[in-house]
Amino acid sequence: MIGSVYFSSFELVPKSVHSRWGTKSYRFMDERILTLIDFIRSETDEWAGSATCNDWYWGGSNDSRGFRPPDDPDGASLSAHKRGCAVDLVFKKCSAEEMREWITDNIDLIQEKTGIRSISMELGVGWLHIAVENLDD
Repeated sequence: MIGSVYFSSFELVPKSVHSRWGTKSYRFMDERILTLIDFIRSETDEWAGSATCNDWYWGGSNDSRGFRPPDDPDGASLSAHKRGCAVDLVFKKCSAEEMREWITDNIDLIQEKTGIRSISMELGVGWLHIAVENLDD
């Protein structure tokens, strides 16, 4: 079964999706993004702390930072989020820029350990937007 070591299914999908699918909501996430975010957490947990994607489960307002259904008003119609290939994370003890720097500095290790070749990040935002793509460049 597809899943994550560090992220519960409700953290990765909107409330409307989780209400319908429960823990089976992982099916909407690309396995590569789950592998990637679990690896990043395992390697950075000591200095970066926990990471939050969606926080609706705890009464927060974020519910579109992982998978976005096709009718979600956030983002482009064919965005990586709507294909289950992207997440937006906020880390407890480090900034998004610090995490982007760590990922850039350790990209060879990340690619070697996860087997994921095409990883993209959005720059200039206060969260880590990270995506996996079906490209090899």
